[in-house]
Amino acid sequence: MALAASFWANHRDLITAIATVVVAFVLAQAVDRAIVRRGARLTARVTGELSPVASTRLRLVRRLLYVTILVLGLALALAQFAAVKRVATGVLASSAVLGLVVGFAARQTLANAVAGVLLAITQPIRIGDLVTFEDDTGIVEDIRLTYTYIRTDEGTRVVVPNERLAQSKVQNHTIADPRVRVEVSVWLAPDADLVRALTALRVEEGADVEVADIEKDGVRVAVGIWATRASDRRALAAGLRASCLERLKAEGLSSGTGA
Repeated sequence: MALAASFWANHRDLITAIATVVVAFVLAQAVDRAIVRRGARLTARVTGELSPVASTRLRLVRRLLYVTILVLGLALALAQFAAVKRVATGVLASSAVLGLVVGFAARQTLANAVAGVLLAITQPIRIGDLVTFEDDTGIVEDIRLTYTYIRTDEGTRVVVPNERLAQSKVQNHTIADPRVRVEVSVWLAPDADLVRALTALRVEEGADVEVADIEKDGVRVAVGIWATRASDRRALAAGLRASCLERLKAEGLSSGTGA
């Protein structure tokens, strides 16, 4: 008993600090899961699926609360140590100078975080949107506090700092209409029966067909359809190419296809 009392007396601050961090972590996890469950119940009750707007804002709220709880828990844990308190007192006394130093050192991180909050509020892009940023086109996979993740058609992830997204031009293909136009090109020989080819290609359900270009080496015919979701456009384009080839071969017409 005396040994336990002595151990507690010697290590009370450390034990209390560890317990505070553990409680903060558990609390952060519990709050995060509660928000997820609440969002799932509301989704099932109203529409069956979270809208891009709601999904983007829900993720931001979850992450802000999670980080806030952990930061507060860590601050309370450090406050258990007298040495840290003395340092904190000195820091507060020179807070202006320290604020300038920390602010300068963390300018980029803070700018990305502020931009992330603004993106979640104004929502020029949302989770699930098809966007083009600089030379990359893909689907917005996640908008985090400091970075946004875009998944390209090749399956790679483009990680963009939120400050750059907020300051640069971003083309959002699905912000007004969730549908995405999918278009493939069919090349015909210059002497091919164009009328018969157009008739064969127009049989494709929901497709619009038009002569897009005429060159000395051939005629380009554009065949377009609409994908209901941006994530379906690649598979839909592949199926459309195969269908066009089959229809033209059935008519005895040779062709080439392209995106």
